[in-house]
Amino acid sequence: MKAAVIGSGSWGSAFALYLGRLKIRTKLWAREKEVLDHLVREKENKTFLPGFQFPSSVTFYSDLEETINSSDVVFVAVPSQFCRELYKRMASHMNPEQIIVSLTKGIEEKSLLTMSQLTQNTFSRSFPLKTAVLSGPSFAKEVAQSHPTAVVIASKDIALAKKIQCFISSPLLRCYTSTDVIGVEISGAIKNVIAIAAGISDGLKYGYNTRAALITRGIAELTRLGLNLKAKMETFSGLAGIGDLVLTCTGQLSRNRQVGIELGQGKNLSSIVTKMDMIAEGVTTTSSVHNLSAKMHHEMPICDQVYKVLYENKSPEDALQDLMTRKLKDEFYS
Repeated sequence: MKAAVIGSGSWGSAFALYLGRLKIRTKLWAREKEVLDHLVREKENKTFLPGFQFPSSVTFYSDLEETINSSDVVFVAVPSQFCRELYKRMASHMNPEQIIVSLTKGIEEKSLLTMSQLTQNTFSRSFPLKTAVLSGPSFAKEVAQSHPTAVVIASKDIALAKKIQCFISSPLLRCYTSTDVIGVEISGAIKNVIAIAAGISDGLKYGYNTRAALITRGIAELTRLGLNLKAKMETFSGLAGIGDLVLTCTGQLSRNRQVGIELGQGKNLSSIVTKMDMIAEGVTTTSSVHNLSAKMHHEMPICDQVYKVLYENKSPEDALQDLMTRKLKDEFYS
């Protein structure tokens, strides 16, 4: 089979690089002219993934139709706020035999849809879509460095999930299957919000106790929301749940944690985001989660305090204090 990767940020580029190393014929779509020029001329993404040369099995395009055409599997690695318009453009070029796999970890801000829901909402209903989502603890740079990585591929069609599993698995990337699409997507989105909270704690110079508390209560928070959305309990103890959450809350390569660190150091959000080359998905997702939890009348104290720091200018010190002085509760039953 042949692949296309839509999006030449760090994750899209790293994933295309990985597929290319497997000798899979892969097309990588780049929106930015400067990025495309470097890819074509030097076989390197100097902007988002410097230091890694693409093999000859990866080719580069700016034309979306040309990228999608003749590809059996189309992987989409674009920030969530750009996915709706992208999917609209893709829709007229897709055929019933092609598979769409979302690599995006986010929730659309206005509609509150996950990426698989957005796909169904956006594409023509003239034929049934073959869709899946891929998530798990997978920093782009480490995938590019060929560090062993494990991920999960989720689809309501288990046969399709197994097909993708066999297509992309190797000794360097082990892929597990799941049918819990909503659980995998909610985990991938909300872990970025919790990672901002963990970064704020680190920026305030608190220690491992505080970070461990945020991670543990964070997984409880996203699990409760996920179960209300009919996700499966076991998903949150797996790769997409606690696995990705721990990585994003502790890893030096986490953009969302870095945003939190700088907030904890007293820096302004707009100045933090402006200087970043790549998008920290958790900033937008925080707003989406805030609105989703309000819509569902669902309490999410950590996410709520992150929202107040990001969007209401609440001080990080006050946010953490308010978390620690909430009404005392039973750990599991309230």
